[in-house]
Amino acid sequence: MQLFYNSEINLETKELTFDKIESKHIVRVLRKKEGDILKITNGKGFLFDVEINYANDKRCSARVVNAIEKLKPWHYYLHIAIAPTKNNDRLEWFLEKATEIGIDEITPIICDNSERKVVKNDRLEKIIQSAAKQSLKFTLPKLNAPVKLNAFINQEFEGKVCIAHCENGIKNSLLQTINPSEKTTILIGPEGDFSVEEIKKCLQKNMIPISLGESRLRTETAGLVAVNSVSFINQ
Repeated sequence: MQLFYNSEINLETKELTFDKIESKHIVRVLRKKEGDILKITNGKGFLFDVEINYANDKRCSARVVNAIEKLKPWHYYLHIAIAPTKNNDRLEWFLEKATEIGIDEITPIICDNSERKVVKNDRLEKIIQSAAKQSLKFTLPKLNAPVKLNAFINQEFEGKVCIAHCENGIKNSLLQTINPSEKTTILIGPEGDFSVEEIKKCLQKNMIPISLGESRLRTETAGLVAVNSVSFINQ
């Protein structure tokens, strides 16, 4: 299936016009013509069939002929709060792979040891959209604005909240901590780990300290291990 993404389409939409870039891709690259059917998701759990009624490489348009709800295939809610990596490509890699596996919410958190404190969400949203189309996901994860760790941990959470850190101390594995079908938030620190003071504050908030294995992992690897582990627990 060739899946397209359009955040504006909804159940009230009768016709839509693609932008110049998408129009060129549809008409010139894919060689679609009038009467052809395209599959479009709005990232909110719906799949639309649209029929091209004007195949122009600068302004392609189509009319909606069918819409169906597509429930997400996983029955849990996973929120990963992850420190942006120094190399932005690594954060983008995490977002891509996490979207392919299945994730509900992502928050970039700025920590004491963060080497990157500025995040361009517009670019990251495009990475998520591309990964969702490739992996046929009809519900896109919510990408929140970057927030400082202190502000993040002072909000109210539903479900279990875990912090993966590298300091010594009693820590459980995710398999020992997470139950199927529950809402879970997992905090992943920067390359230099959470500071001792940050860990202390998180534990004071009753966050559960967890281990992601014996190896010392890069931030983006730790994030992906967490996503895949939660998916495995819910098999």
